[in-house]
Amino acid sequence: MTDVTELRIALTVDDFDAAVALYRDALGLPQLEDWSSDQGRVLLLDAGRATLELFDGAQAAMVDDVEVGRRVSGPVRFALRVGDAEATAAALVRAGATEVAPAAITPWGDRNARVAAPDGMQLTLFSAAEVS
Repeated sequence: MTDVTELRIALTVDDFDAAVALYRDALGLPQLEDWSSDQGRVLLLDAGRATLELFDGAQAAMVDDVEVGRRVSGPVRFALRVGDAEATAAALVRAGATEVAPAAITPWGDRNARVAAPDGMQLTLFSAAEVS
């Protein structure tokens, strides 16, 4: 039994406008709320369904090796399922992200691309394997 009904991630960024341009405008996460005030700026964006994936160090290293070729991510990395990982990564790079690694086919059949947001957060963009 669980009482958890939503996973919400609060990301503190140095450049709020750059983060909005990337996550809301380029990635297309719909804005649900704007709770900004004189005390600070905050937007709530809809990222669809959320899951929590737990890795040990060996698994994190393996995923980094598959996607990037070496260990590069910190303890938190966002993985976002998108329709076209390559096109989405290119759009995010145009919006200010940095390419970490181009799209590659994973051993499990997904197509994954890795970018770093202006705030340094690494994003894995994945297009799920075709089911036949």
